Amino acid sequence: MKPFRKVAIIGVGLIGGSLALALKQRKPRVTVIGFDRVEVMREALQRGAIDEAAPDLVSAVVQADCLILATPISATLDLLRSVGKLLTPKTIVSDICSVKGVVVQAARRYLPGNVLFVGGHPMAGSERSGIVAADPLLFENAYYVLCPTLNALRRKTPQRENLASFVKLIESTGARVVFLDPLVHDRIVGTVSHLPQLLAVGLTNVARKSNASALRLAAGGFRDLTRIASSPYDIWDDILRQNRKEISRTLQRMIKKLKEYKTLIDSKRLSKLRKEFSLARETRDEIPKEMKGFHHPLIDVLVSLKDKPGEISRLAGALARRNINIKDFELLKVREGERGNFRVGFENHKVADKALKVIRAAGFEANQRG
Repeated sequence: MKPFRKVAIIGVGLIGGSLALALKQRKPRVTVIGFDRVEVMREALQRGAIDEAAPDLVSAVVQADCLILATPISATLDLLRSVGKLLTPKTIVSDICSVKGVVVQAARRYLPGNVLFVGGHPMAGSERSGIVAADPLLFENAYYVLCPTLNALRRKTPQRENLASFVKLIESTGARVVFLDPLVHDRIVGTVSHLPQLLAVGLTNVARKSNASALRLAAGGFRDLTRIASSPYDIWDDILRQNRKEISRTLQRMIKKLKEYKTLIDSKRLSKLRKEFSLARETRDEIPKEMKGFHHPLIDVLVSLKDKPGEISRLAGALARRNINIKDFELLKVREGERGNFRVGFENHKVADKALKVIRAAGFEANQRG
């Protein structure tokens, strides 16, 4: 399994820029080449996200042994048409689009058969966009869906070895890789990502039209439900077009469910909703709270720190000296001038048990959650 020497990222915005920053931190020996608009390249160089700004697409592609198309879906489809003749059999190509079926089909059509294409979708993001919003920790504990070709999954093939190298590269960003069929992926994200976006937009606009005071009185629950309504439409236009069949199906199911609720409310059979609430609570409780995605959860240690400078550094230092990796870190509650309670997430029970001993030995109050 050969490590990558040069990774070219076409499109150094939020996702591409975050990926570049993560690789610069975790894979310092890898040369990261970026290609985007001149002003974006300038910012990426200033932030240290890339080592080189390619003057053109050809220059970026021919240098790379790993090529990542971090562009919107329509641009990615155009790029797949353009880069095929520039690739060698050793080049691995991937993308970051949130719809996979159409992209994988285009890769099969336009790329040489001896080039490994791995459809990719990091299940992470932000309401902000562009290189200025890029974050090297964006992928930490997030799911990174990969849709490799069947050839790459067969035993003892060069493409399987290339796939293993690519998986290792992605995992170095802190992401958790999961393999899915492209059409299964599109069905899932249509329900858990694309539908919620439309619901958030719809709910916000219903509230806006219902009463002038509605938004001023909106509490935490409304803000939580509608947080993603701030996403710009330009990001979603491609997604809605390319996954419209799955989105339409899941919208129809949602409409049917809302009609059921309306009928129960209109007929005053509210007790029938009790089962719906219970089922929703049970289902919601099954979603891991400590992860950005759907896999096994992290193991938490709750730590109490004094509210004074240097305490967080002292905690992190004690763990670092024992080579214990913190996978997630969250402030739960703070009483100014006294103490703050933090949730520290670890990979598994074995690491969490070791961390708990180290944390207590360093003089901190700590307990393992659950």
